Amino acid sequence: MSFRLPDALRLGPVRLQVTDLSQSLAFYEQVLGMRLLARTDAEVSLGAQGDARVLVVLVEKRGALPHPGRGRTGLFHFAILLPDRPSLGRFVKHLAALGVRAGAGDHLVSEAFYLSDPDGLGIEVYADRPRDTWTMEAGELKMATDSVDIAAVVASAGVTTWSGMPAGTVMGHVHLHVGDIDRAGAFYADALGFDRVVRRYPGALFMSAGGYHHHLGTNTWAGPLARAAEPHEAQLLEWTIELPSAQDVDAVAQALAQQGVAVTRAASGSELVVRDPWGTPFRVRTIVTE
Repeated sequence: MSFRLPDALRLGPVRLQVTDLSQSLAFYEQVLGMRLLARTDAEVSLGAQGDARVLVVLVEKRGALPHPGRGRTGLFHFAILLPDRPSLGRFVKHLAALGVRAGAGDHLVSEAFYLSDPDGLGIEVYADRPRDTWTMEAGELKMATDSVDIAAVVASAGVTTWSGMPAGTVMGHVHLHVGDIDRAGAFYADALGFDRVVRRYPGALFMSAGGYHHHLGTNTWAGPLARAAEPHEAQLLEWTIELPSAQDVDAVAQALAQQGVAVTRAASGSELVVRDPWGTPFRVRTIVTE
């Protein structure tokens, strides 16, 4: 059997290029409820309240333009996983109080709400259903996009109000626009070592480690002429895979090299930087304990 990523895999931060750091920071703090962890003139790191783990890094590029919306490979959305359904209910009430509109989808394994940041970069905020309620159908996990029972989600919050993203919030998954689903599977599953979890969702492939519904989604919904973002556009600069040990990182480097995939060692030597077939970068490193 080909190399498989370890079950204990988790995702680290996403790094985003934005057009206006102050504008973006206000959105991520006020709308999403993140807290500022570190700041320089052109970059900020953000996480949940009461948690030192970095979830999002925003990097300002002066003169950049917002994401064009379609026609680009790379980020479809990054997905913030809240600890439980009541937390999601509090978040939904918070959005309503702000007058922020969001899309919604019941995916059977999770309930999710969708919005965009000031530069048009996609964001999902979701809570998982218990794993023992997930079902298999014809050899793959059953997922869908149904209507969310918003009243039930809100009711689960009780009388407690939103006070920002709670401790225990993590990066749940990343979903990318790609140019071809078969090629995405060959790269991310066959070479990198994710497992294919959902294969028959129209125009998409969902992959994970450890039986999760997905750490990575890929789709071709940006259209047949989609191309990588231009340097002057808001975009995903990098996403992160975290593994339990340095030996696991080395095993990824070896597996990719055997498939002819170029791998760059970061300056520390302990991290890998890789680009997918459409040029979207990701980093592979050991799990960071904050």
